[in-house]
Amino acid sequence: MAQQAILEPELAPYFTDKAPFQIPLNFREGFVKYWPIVSLVLLLIGLPAILAFLGLGTLFMPASFMGGVSVGMMYSITMILAIVSFVLSALALPGLFNRKRQGWVFSYYAQMISLVSSVLSISVFGIVFGLLWLLLLFQVRNYYN
Repeated sequence: MAQQAILEPELAPYFTDKAPFQIPLNFREGFVKYWPIVSLVLLLIGLPAILAFLGLGTLFMPASFMGGVSVGMMYSITMILAIVSFVLSALALPGLFNRKRQGWVFSYYAQMISLVSSVLSISVFGIVFGLLWLLLLFQVRNYYN
């Protein structure tokens, strides 16, 4: 059996067997087929945004602390988590195209980091979207060997 990702065994029942709904089989198959392509396009679109975010973010970082230390720290943490999530998503691409478990694991970690970022920034939309994405990830997990 493939090695488990951190928290995967604990979360799997809540996103598969005990999930409030199951994603239709034909949607899962289409998702697994087209997800790597869509992911690649989104990463290419997101790259200039991440680079601008790094440049402008570094420029505005001292100003973020003018709102208080907690605001400045939250800005810094969110910036770091976004970069880590972007890198993990990029690392997932080869595995997603080849339907390898490692691609799924990198996507899982990228989503978990994104979810942590949403929780820290108290983004309700981000939390809901992140949980729905995890539901989808867990329900297509068996397609990756």
